[in-house]
Amino acid sequence: METRVTGKLKVAAAGDRGVVMTREFHAPRTLVYKAFTTPDLVKRWLAGPEGWTMTVCDIDLQTGGSYRYEWKKDETGEELGMGGVYKEIVPNERIVATEKFDMSWYPGGAVVTTALSEKGGITTLETTVTYDTKEAREAVLRSPMDTGVEASYARLEKLLTTDLA
Repeated sequence: METRVTGKLKVAAAGDRGVVMTREFHAPRTLVYKAFTTPDLVKRWLAGPEGWTMTVCDIDLQTGGSYRYEWKKDETGEELGMGGVYKEIVPNERIVATEKFDMSWYPGGAVVTTALSEKGGITTLETTVTYDTKEAREAVLRSPMDTGVEASYARLEKLLTTDLA
């Protein structure tokens, strides 16, 4: 698969089961990390496509701790939930966690590695998702997930220009 670009998000297949998503933010990585790990901030940007609202954001940010996200589609009341367990946390650099959706839109689960690097005030976010199977990865690549991810990252980009207090 060649790289697919949606807005400022680049998505590429990696190996048989992986997807790598890359996006840059004009902000220090300490702020990007804070926005990824602080529930009140996560709720402000990780809303998915337009018309959805994040209703639950629980984060127990420690190795072995868990997270839980839930969303609701404003117009229809449709709900979506997911969660996982943190396997590795290196503050401001790297988070590794499992991912499992309640009503899975792809078979099985995944391990998500979020890596942050900074150069010249620009933070590069690289998210590598390794699915349980190749079939799951292919289902994800056929979906419009990149549109939802980019919509959330565009909100994050805007949030990072504000005072995050």
